[in-house]
Amino acid sequence: MGKIFLLLTLILSASCASNTGIINIGEEKYFIAKQAATGFSGTGSIKTESLKEAAAYCTAQNKELNVIKLDENEGPYILGKYPRVELTFTCI
Repeated sequence: MGKIFLLLTLILSASCASNTGIINIGEEKYFIAKQAATGFSGTGSIKTESLKEAAAYCTAQNKELNVIKLDENEGPYILGKYPRVELTFTCI
């Protein structure tokens, strides 16, 4: 019973989505990375979430979002390689 519980815990924790939140990387530049929990969703939804989060952050400062770089990994999304988006931006 204990081994089954441990295995299920490891599987569930490995399949969780990850989100760095907004990270200040210096010189008024910011970074967000998001990864989906599975390979079935593609990058569309996490890209939209990242852009909305960045825009809200800039709006809270009465500024506008300026995207410096937006990277998406390409499929196939198998063996732990899940959809991932990395956004670097400033607020102007």
